[in-house]
Formats: sequence, structure tokens, C-alpha cells
Amino acid sequence: MNINHLALLLLLSSAPTSAIDAQHAAVVKDGESRAPLARTPAMGSQERKALTNALRVVAKNMSGLDVVFVVRHLKVNGDWAWVEADPQSVDGTEHYEPMSGLLSRKNGRWVYLEGLPEGAICEEDPDCADPARYFNKLGAKYPALSPDIFPRP
Repeated sequence: MNINHLALLLLLSSAPTSAIDAQHAAVVKDGESRAPLARTPAMGSQERKALTNALRVVAKNMSGLDVVFVVRHLKVNGDWAWVEADPQSVDGTEHYEPMSGLLSRKNGRWVYLEGLPEGAICEEDPDCADPARYFNKLGAKYPALSPDIFPRP
């Protein structure tokens, strides 16, 4: 048995034994530890419901409306998530302005931190008008988040 086979056996024997372990496992390559890759919670999962519920609170506070979301983008990495969704009435007959936001898990609960400003506010702010600049700004403000949660241009 050569060193490569031994390394593979060691890697397999220490592989995560559950989905939760896999979710939190670090990838090791060339001796460097890296955060796990961003993932999209499955439709109907408790995590996805918790994330959209955090966004739903913001929609309710802003408009007073009860909404459901058509999720266009949702990525989670560790305790950070970015969501882009189209809110609509519960019966699906009314459609509202898209929402986006950065969420963080604090004490086991997802909390909405901030989202891309809308309309005229965004047009006057060069960091907002260019999503890549906005995401870089968020990364500087929240250095613990992983940029792979954001949509790619």
C-alpha cells in the first residue's frame, strides 16, 4: 500500500457520518483548511422555512401583508445566508417587489441583517447599483461571512 492509498483510507475513515456532519465539515486540500461550500437548503426543509420566515417578518413589517415567496436564490454557508425572492399573496394572485437580504444565524435563529436597497436609494449609491460592489461592501462589514453565498454575475 502506498502513501496515497493510506491517505485515502484515512480520509474515508474520518468522513462525516451524517448530513449534519457533512454540512459542517471543513475541506482540507494541500494542508489548508477551508470552509464548506455554500449550499441551498431543500424545499420544505426546516432550515429553508426558518430562513423564509425571517424574510417574511421583514415583509410584514414593511407592508403589513402576509406573503409567501418564490425563491430565486438561496445559499447558506455556516451561519450566513443570502436570499433573493419574489413575494406574493398567499393565494398567488398578487405579486410584489422582489426582496433580497443577508441573514445570520444567532442563537439558533435566522435573523435578517440587511438587504439591497430598492429604487431611488440604490440609483444614488454606486456600491448598491453594482451588485458585486455591494457584496464586497457586505464582506468588509461582516468579515466572517463567506462570499460564495452571493449570486454570481
